[in-house]
Amino acid sequence: MRSISKRVMGLTCAALLAGCAFALSATAASAATLNGAGSTLVAPIEAEWAAAWGNQTGNTVTYAAVGSGSGYKDIAQGLVDFGGSDAPLSVYSTPPCVNCVQIPWALTATGVSYHINGLRLPRHTNLHLTGSVLAQIYLGQITNWADPRIKKLNKGAQIPSTPIQVFWRSDASGDTYAFTRYLSDVSGTFASKVGSSTSVSFPTGVGAKGNSGMSTALAGANGGIAYIAVAYLIANHQPAIGIKNAGGKYVVPNLSAIEAAASVVHSVPSDNQLTIVNPPKRAKNAYPISTFTYCIVPTTASQGTLLRSFIDYALGAGQSFGPALDFAPLPKGVKAADLATVNRIG
Repeated sequence: MRSISKRVMGLTCAALLAGCAFALSATAASAATLNGAGSTLVAPIEAEWAAAWGNQTGNTVTYAAVGSGSGYKDIAQGLVDFGGSDAPLSVYSTPPCVNCVQIPWALTATGVSYHINGLRLPRHTNLHLTGSVLAQIYLGQITNWADPRIKKLNKGAQIPSTPIQVFWRSDASGDTYAFTRYLSDVSGTFASKVGSSTSVSFPTGVGAKGNSGMSTALAGANGGIAYIAVAYLIANHQPAIGIKNAGGKYVVPNLSAIEAAASVVHSVPSDNQLTIVNPPKRAKNAYPISTFTYCIVPTTASQGTLLRSFIDYALGAGQSFGPALDFAPLPKGVKAADLATVNRIG
């Protein structure tokens, strides 16, 4: 997109030769760069926003997909202009993020995927797991895919006797927060032994860095299971497990299921913190590990005008990039609260 913009600029200067040098110097002087870091979950759609907004404005956005925890630390320490986190500000304690606000700017889900050679499922079905069984896998209490507790949930499936290889995020991750928040909600044992945060100590398995690292690790491990942001499952053609929601339905993380989870949001608190993990049974079609992801920025940002422009774009026209990546549209009430918060920046 930027190359097209440069070609158009060149043609304009050729046509207006006398003013060309002035136009180029003015453009160079007005162009600016925003730096961000954090969530790997939001990185695919953030890249689309950055390219399109940059094409429109001539500005640049650089984003380091280093994980939500690192993104929070970077914005708290003033190393970047904005941080990306799938976990809310309340999860973090140090270092303090002075004058920071959180803006839920995208809506998607953390999927659970697998790699099982020889698995045969009935036509038009997904592999099924309940939250309880998933918790037992991540506690190391279920160690083989042919375990009767898994077979019971997948009648008609031919499941090989393959050892389970558990993968979890080695970096501080918002996906880990959503995943462990869900498992803690549905399993008291998991809540007491592991708990919920961006970084926890799983009693079994192997760590991998970032969503890309999780996808790569899973692809190379027969018997593997991993929690991975949905956009990466799409990009890498990896299957999603149907997780049983509170309404008793096995649901995969598609757009309608993510929207159904967000439908339980009827008001937005003053701090914009929203939780849609494990929604109540009235949300009968909801995927239970759906999540908002946040832009974290200080209201005293030095590049406040530029940040407002970029975030406004993400909340508006930028939402059109979502469906192809399994990011659902923001609910109207959430978007209204976001825009009010954006107006406080700078």
